Order: sequence, then structure tokens, then C-alpha cells
Amino acid sequence: MKMMDVANELVAGCRENRELANLDKLYAKDAVSVEAMDMGNGREITGVEGIKGKHAWFDSMYEILSGEVSDPFPHGDDRFAVIFEMNAKSKETGETEVMKEVAVYHVADGKIVREEFFYAGE
Repeated sequence: MKMMDVANELVAGCRENRELANLDKLYAKDAVSVEAMDMGNGREITGVEGIKGKHAWFDSMYEILSGEVSDPFPHGDDRFAVIFEMNAKSKETGETEVMKEVAVYHVADGKIVREEFFYAGE
């Protein structure tokens, strides 16, 4: 797939709640995911199975009440960024919070090989 095909499918999958299916479809098996800060599991995870684990952890912690996913912002032929905004409720405390992050995806050989998340810290 070309980089923009990957980018458009990632965004469509997020908007249509197909994120998990897209992990196998769009990500290299040894893809790296990097968070802006350690949330208890380290900042960096390697491999699609580890990235699936991050998704499972997030889903176990939060209920998404609403969300928006921007169109992709391409950068050359190997990277793109997406802005995610969501209102989420903590399953532990019931408190709601507004989350906003920028994700930068690196693409090689038609697959996402690295994702990096940027968000405001406390």
C-alpha cells in the first residue's frame, strides 16, 4: 500500500471502530509504539501483539463517550500525523476527561513501522 492509502485506512478504521482489525492489516509485525510518558507499562512497545495489549489496557481503563479523528496530515512519502480528540470516562473512578493527542506514523514497505504519540502532560 502507498503511504496515503495506509493513512486513509487508519483514519477510516478509527472512525468506524475497526482499530484492532487494522493492526494486523496496516502494521509491520515488529512495529514500535512510543508514548509521550510512561503510564505504568513503559513508554515503548515493540510488536503488533504488544500494541494490541496497549489497546486492551486502554479499553479496560476508559469508556469513550465521544471522539473525533482528523484527516491525515502527510509529511513526505513516509510519515503522516493524525489528531485524536475524545471525551472518556474512567472505568475506575467514573470521572470524565478530555483527551487530545497527536500521533505520528512512520510507513515503510506499505506498513506502519513506528507510531509516536504526543499529548499534554501534567
